Amino acid sequence: MRGRGNARSSRALAVSWRPATWHPRLDMGRLSRPRSSTSHRSLPHLFLFFLFVGPFNCLASYSRATELLYSLNEGLPAGVLIGSLAEDLRLVPRAAGRQNQLPQLPERTLAERSPPLSFSLASRGLSGQYVTLDNRSGELHTSDQEIDREALCLEGGGGGAWGGSISISSSPSSDSCLLLLDVLVLPQEYFRFVKVKIAIRDINDNAPQFPVSQISVWVPENAPVNTRLAIEHPAMDPDIGTNGVQTYRLLDYHRMFTLDVEENENGERTPYLIVMGLLDRETQDQYVSIIIAEDGGSPPLLGSATLTIGITDINDNCPLFADSQINVTVFGNATVGTPVAAVQAVDRDLGTNAQITYSYSQKVPQASKDLFHLDETTGVIKLFSKIGGSVLQTHKLTILANGPGCIPAVTTALVTIIKVIFRPPEIVPRYIANEVDGIVYLKELEPINTPIAFFTIRDPEGKYKVNCYLDGEGPFRLSPYKPYSNEYLLETTKLMDYELQQFYEIAVVAWNSEGFHVKKIIKVQLLDDNDNAPIFLQPLLELTIEENNAPNAFLTKLYATDADSGERGQVSYFLGPDAPSYFSLDSVTGILTVSTQLDREEKEKYRYTVRAVDSGKPPRESVATVALTVLDKNDNSPRFINKDFSFFVPENFPGYGEIGVISVTDADAGRNGWVALSVVNQSDIFVIDTGKGMLRAKVSLDREQQSSYTLWVEAVDGGEPALSSTAKITILLLDINDNPPLVLFPQSNMSYLLVLPSTLPGSPVTEVYAVDKDTGMNAVIAYSIIGRRGPRPESFRIDPKTGNITLEEALLQTDYGLHRLLVKVSDHGYPEPLHSTVMVNLFVNDTVSNESYIESLLRKEPEINIEEKEPQISIEPTHRKVESVSCVPTLVALSVISLGSITLVTGMGIYICLRRGKKHHREDENLEVQIPLKGKIDLHMRERKPVAISNI
Repeated sequence: MRGRGNARSSRALAVSWRPATWHPRLDMGRLSRPRSSTSHRSLPHLFLFFLFVGPFNCLASYSRATELLYSLNEGLPAGVLIGSLAEDLRLVPRAAGRQNQLPQLPERTLAERSPPLSFSLASRGLSGQYVTLDNRSGELHTSDQEIDREALCLEGGGGGAWGGSISISSSPSSDSCLLLLDVLVLPQEYFRFVKVKIAIRDINDNAPQFPVSQISVWVPENAPVNTRLAIEHPAMDPDIGTNGVQTYRLLDYHRMFTLDVEENENGERTPYLIVMGLLDRETQDQYVSIIIAEDGGSPPLLGSATLTIGITDINDNCPLFADSQINVTVFGNATVGTPVAAVQAVDRDLGTNAQITYSYSQKVPQASKDLFHLDETTGVIKLFSKIGGSVLQTHKLTILANGPGCIPAVTTALVTIIKVIFRPPEIVPRYIANEVDGIVYLKELEPINTPIAFFTIRDPEGKYKVNCYLDGEGPFRLSPYKPYSNEYLLETTKLMDYELQQFYEIAVVAWNSEGFHVKKIIKVQLLDDNDNAPIFLQPLLELTIEENNAPNAFLTKLYATDADSGERGQVSYFLGPDAPSYFSLDSVTGILTVSTQLDREEKEKYRYTVRAVDSGKPPRESVATVALTVLDKNDNSPRFINKDFSFFVPENFPGYGEIGVISVTDADAGRNGWVALSVVNQSDIFVIDTGKGMLRAKVSLDREQQSSYTLWVEAVDGGEPALSSTAKITILLLDINDNPPLVLFPQSNMSYLLVLPSTLPGSPVTEVYAVDKDTGMNAVIAYSIIGRRGPRPESFRIDPKTGNITLEEALLQTDYGLHRLLVKVSDHGYPEPLHSTVMVNLFVNDTVSNESYIESLLRKEPEINIEEKEPQISIEPTHRKVESVSCVPTLVALSVISLGSITLVTGMGIYICLRRGKKHHREDENLEVQIPLKGKIDLHMRERKPVAISNI
């Protein structure tokens, strides 16, 4: 691609600039950038060239379509740089060390652009799977989704059309695998529609693989040397080129075969098996080797399969007899059908090639053929007719063994007939056991020495000694029955078991001293008895089922075997008496079902018995145990012990202290029963320990700021899907005595009140008013005078409950002046009451003539002796004794007091107005809204002005 610089320049005249002829290369995962093919020596010529083609280049700028081509190896990790669209489109200066292949266009740098360049895929499509595009720099990188060329192009390759922002193109050539993207470059003044092709280069990441693990090739045993046989199922390799399958080889050639590889027009390689030696199926009918396929990668990857070379048979062997002649003797009194001899030939071939038929030669006389029958399939010769007196004494039987396409093999059977001039011994049976049609029937478990039959042995000639013995296997014994001669008793020798053996065939053989013998076949059939109980395959059946099962759900199929036969071996199934009623067991099939839904929370394990009973008389049975475990499902939500929880917590409770335990349960088991607790609301203040269910406050709580909290706690279990429930939590803060009483009136220790000398005893003078932010006993306030100073300060007393200060005694001339009362305001908190103090200043005089003098007295520190007497008040309502008095004096006194108050207020108002004209108004240090007690306190106490109080 290096020599195409001039070609690219010429193409730019006909269409828009298409750097598709650039071909960046990736070597071992590194991208090689496009190289310039324009020499610096051609700059003057290039200048003249652009001067000439300038007008044409302007026309070409209307087409903004551009095509870029990159290539990279498959299987690269995420983040590998594929290319920079900004550089390759010449929208920004190329990085240092990179030479441009096209003339530099007059474009501004990325930093100078306003607005900046933006790169984006035309549509999302599948772009996020394989590449990532930086919207600012225009750099293409590999994404987290690894690019697999075989998966893209061999399995899911598209048609190669530019139909979206990203697609896959696979051309008929296996070497071409393209990833296609459509990229838009904005803003409009730099707009380009860029088609990006990314060629995916193959790496050797796949080993050859045979479609089957066992490959069979059949070769006829007469195949000549150099016979070529194609091996079906050649290996496949998804890789291409040299990375695909290149050659085949055998692990073991057995010195009989070799392997050749042929390549067709499409480049596909097929292995051929070549015969290198003479084969003989009868010597070895099979060869096993390993065929290995090898690709051309570095290092090469291998695939293998087992190659079995089977040698097929041809008819290259003929029948052969082991002996050329056999000699046979037949007695003249032999019965028809008695086997005389058997001939057998062998053919080493297989199948139809080894089929043998037997026949007599044409040389055998017809009389011999009529006397002795030859079975053409088995080669057995039997006596076909009774031997008469005129029959030849010797017969030569020539027998042929015929095979397909073969010359018959020949053997001779020489049969000699021995004429018998006497009668053979006789065996006369007399059955004791039940006998029908020559078969003796015995019950199993018959006792030992059970008699079966008597046998009388006779010699018709009367001149030979006859012996007798029992031939055959079985628990039987034939013994002489004394004192009789020639009498024998057949009896059993041990217990017989029908389940071990049901049928016996024995023979009583009699022979005389001349060697002649006869046989009497005895067939014994055992009758089954119900001596076996059914047997369960598993005495303990451990079963499981999920709870909430469907009705009549299948549990298992019971199976028991009974060795007895007939109805004695037929097994029926029944539930034991301990089985719950909702379990059902089919007596015939043994299918165990449960008719109702099971609830693990109600009962998790069931254990009961089942019976298998046969049909014998009497019946036998066996018992098995069913152990059923009900598996848990997440069908129970977490359950709080209480729907509403209430906790009483003292205020100022320390942060992360234990408020209380939220108890929650879940009837499910395992993960379904794991419960996690969380605070739904106010989680910024409260937190809950999931393990202990302990509710804690993250911060200290102040009742005076908030006296109660309402929380919702959610419990979520660990099931799939999870179930949850909520509970309401109410936290009530208990008050502690953490606030001393707050004196609202008087406002300061520097305020004073004018008391007229004419004030009557018992009249209210002023009051002390305080509040406490606490509640209950902590907010019950008591007032007391703990210090006095003045001419006669004991003339005043304070009500411990209301704080009202009244005059106790009539004021005298000597009582004129400033009276100072130190009032203690105390609550009834526990364990330690809190208190505040305030100075009440009373100025006894007819009028206030010199305020500066009074203020100077107030500024002096009073020498007051503190009285330690604590105020005592009754919390309960006080029941005072109401004395009976006349109503007339009371009405007169009230009228006088009202008239005096009106006069006093009017005079004070006039006086204050006159004073304001002479002096500037002075405000108190602490201006607060006064809260009068019972409406008795006027707002004139806001200023430090004397107020005359009189009852006149």
